[in-house]
Amino acid sequence: MFQYTLRRLLIAIPTLLIISLVIFLLLEAAPGDPLGQVPLTVPPEVKAKMRTALGLDAAWYVRYFLWLKQMFVVEPMHLIDTLFGTHMAEGAQRVISFQSRQPVMDIIAERLPQTLTVVGSAYVVGVLIAVPIGIISAYRQYSWFDNLGTFISMVGFSVPTFFTGVALIIIFAVQLKWFPSVYDTTLQVTDWASFKEQIRQMVMPVTVLALYNAAQISRFMRSSMLDNLGQDYVRTARAKGLTEKVVVLVHVLRNSLIPVITVIALGVPQIFGGAIITEQVFKVNGLGQQLILSIHANDLPMVMTLTFIFATLIVTFNLIADLLYGILDPRIRYD
Repeated sequence: MFQYTLRRLLIAIPTLLIISLVIFLLLEAAPGDPLGQVPLTVPPEVKAKMRTALGLDAAWYVRYFLWLKQMFVVEPMHLIDTLFGTHMAEGAQRVISFQSRQPVMDIIAERLPQTLTVVGSAYVVGVLIAVPIGIISAYRQYSWFDNLGTFISMVGFSVPTFFTGVALIIIFAVQLKWFPSVYDTTLQVTDWASFKEQIRQMVMPVTVLALYNAAQISRFMRSSMLDNLGQDYVRTARAKGLTEKVVVLVHVLRNSLIPVITVIALGVPQIFGGAIITEQVFKVNGLGQQLILSIHANDLPMVMTLTFIFATLIVTFNLIADLLYGILDPRIRYD
C-alpha cells in the first residue's frame, strides 16, 4: 500500500498543477475588473498606478508563476516561521487579497474556525444519523421505520437548504424566539452561559446541513446494505450459526460501507468549502461566504486560493477513500 500511496501522491502533483492553471485561466477569462469598484472620480493615472501595485499590468503567465511561488514556497516558509519562530520568509511577498490588502492565508485562517464549527459539526452529525438509519431501514425493509426514513430523506434531499433555513428562521427565531436568526461570529466561549449561547446559535444551521447530508448518505447506506443482505455469504454465515447481530454488524456492514466511504470522503471537502448558501442565510462568517464576497469583488487571489484549496482537498480525500477500500475489503490489494 505504501508504493501505491507514493505513486498516487506523485500523480497528484501534476494533476494539481494542471487544475491550478485551469482555474487561473478561467478567472483570467471571466468578465469583470478588480478595479471596477473604484470611484469614477479617480484619475486614470492613479488607476494605472493602482493596477501596477496589484501586479495586473504583468502578463498572465508571469502572474501565474508568481502565484505558484507564493503558494508553494513563501506561504510554507511563513508557516514554518510562525510555528518555530524562524525568519525564512522575512521580506518575501505573500498572496495578498485585492479587496482587503491582507494576506489571503491569514483571512482563511481567521474564517476557518467558523466553517469547521458549524459545517463540520453538521457533517459529523449527519453521518452519525445517516449510517444507523440506513442500516435499520435496510434490515427492516418496507417497515414503518423504513417508510418514515425514506420520506424524511426525500424531503431533506429535495428541499433546497436556503428554503429549509428560511423556514427554520421564521418558525424558531421569529415566531417562537427559541434561537437567534443570525450567527454571532464575535461570540467568545468563556463560561457556561456563552457556551450555551454558542450551542443555541449553532442549532439551526447545523440542523439544516445535517438533514441534507444525512438524507444523501442514508440512501446510499440503505441501498448498499440491501445489496449485501441478499448475498450468498450472508446465508452461509447464518447457516454456520452466527448470531444475527454478528452477521449484520460485522459481515454485512463492513462490505456495505465500501461504496458509502466514497460518498462520505468526497463530502469532507465541502466542510472546508462551507455550505455557501447556508452560510449566507445564517450570516456565518465562514469560507463559503468569503468565496461569494470575493467573487463579487473580483478578488482574484482570494478566489484562486480558495478554489485551489478545495480542489486539493478533493484529490486528497479521493486518495483516502481508495486507501480505506483496501482496509475494508480484503479482496483489494494495491501492492
